[in-house]
Amino acid sequence: MDAQRDLLEGIKEHSQGNFLGLLRVLIGRRIKKADGTVISNGLTWRELAALLKKAHWNTDCVRELGLDPDKLAPRDRQRFWYTAIAQAGVDTEKATQAGEKMAEVLRKQGYVVG
Repeated sequence: MDAQRDLLEGIKEHSQGNFLGLLRVLIGRRIKKADGTVISNGLTWRELAALLKKAHWNTDCVRELGLDPDKLAPRDRQRFWYTAIAQAGVDTEKATQAGEKMAEVLRKQGYVVG
């Protein structure tokens, strides 16, 4: 989980404007470091929600998904993120395209995205 948190911290500024792509890549793709160390084989929604909570990810980014952060569970951050992921449409063609853009950003940062 620490490698995943490090990944999030390293791409935080690069993921602004493409939160949907970030969700898509973290859920559906294998991510490795350049040396072959596996960071993620794809996360479940619950695992990703816990990771975003631990990383203290900015809740305002859900506005990119067309969601109002004030209408999501304000006191339970894991539930907040899980609900946002569930409503994000990570299984849509738009998410697939956004995921490809985010995968390219990760590649430029030195990660291998499968």
